[in-house]
Amino acid sequence: MAGEQGFFDYFYAAPDGLRLHARLYGESNSGHWPVVCLPGLTRNARDFHELALYLSTRPVAPRKVVAFDYRGRGQSAYDPDISHYNIGVEAGDILAGLAALGIEEAAFIGTSRGGLIIHVLGALRPAVLKAIVFNDIGPVIEPAGLAHIQSYLGSKPTPKTHAQAIAAQRSVHGKDFTALGGPDWDRMVWALYRETDSGLVPDFDPRLVDILAGLDLTQRLPDLWPQFEALSKVPLLAIRGANSRLLSIATLQEMRKRHPDIETINVEGQGHAPFLETDKMPDAIAAFLDRTERRADSE
Repeated sequence: MAGEQGFFDYFYAAPDGLRLHARLYGESNSGHWPVVCLPGLTRNARDFHELALYLSTRPVAPRKVVAFDYRGRGQSAYDPDISHYNIGVEAGDILAGLAALGIEEAAFIGTSRGGLIIHVLGALRPAVLKAIVFNDIGPVIEPAGLAHIQSYLGSKPTPKTHAQAIAAQRSVHGKDFTALGGPDWDRMVWALYRETDSGLVPDFDPRLVDILAGLDLTQRLPDLWPQFEALSKVPLLAIRGANSRLLSIATLQEMRKRHPDIETINVEGQGHAPFLETDKMPDAIAAFLDRTERRADSE
């Protein structure tokens, strides 16, 4: 049974020995595919809390959900070597966590960087992927979107209170997330920050900001089309925020052309990346997983 908050904390060792963390929701023997949730660059497992509760407690087809903290985020240890903050190492960390949990196959939900890691997992361990949900990510990243992320992470706001943190996030993201209400912003701040004696601080290794700041966005970013096409046999749900600066409409259209089993959702009033617990998306994600699993069982 899950803890009072609906989950258990789980700690395991990365291949290099670093102590890493994940949240576990739901029963391990539900009889349905587990779901693995992978967050964005500086985000953590808390981003998936509401969605994970929903997927793990549904009366029909409840699922075990594993939400990971990458190294340097959330409750995972910070890495003394910042060169290890890359999607290749992080993909290896996820595989180590799945091995420790005895999970050989699962449905994967990847927000932003989480989707990039799924591309890598498709090359390293394709059999582990039973279904994929990409949240505002694809094989092409728009430089304007990364520049926006560089800008707001580089500003390093130092809110002292929860209310100040909400105000700071609204000032940066409000124009892109017009559909959000007060409770949504509250959950965002709860997931992003942790409390310290000197106030609230973002819950990630601050050196991640320095790595991102070092990217030269005047140069064309490498795409992942070959890795994306290698996922063509895995059912895919691609979610895009209508105001996204990172995933373009053109890229999403090209994804439709190149993937024979893709469904898409456009989330009005949200940017990068849509909040997966809003706008009826939990129902849509659950329905996609149910359809995909039923079809796989019948084949």
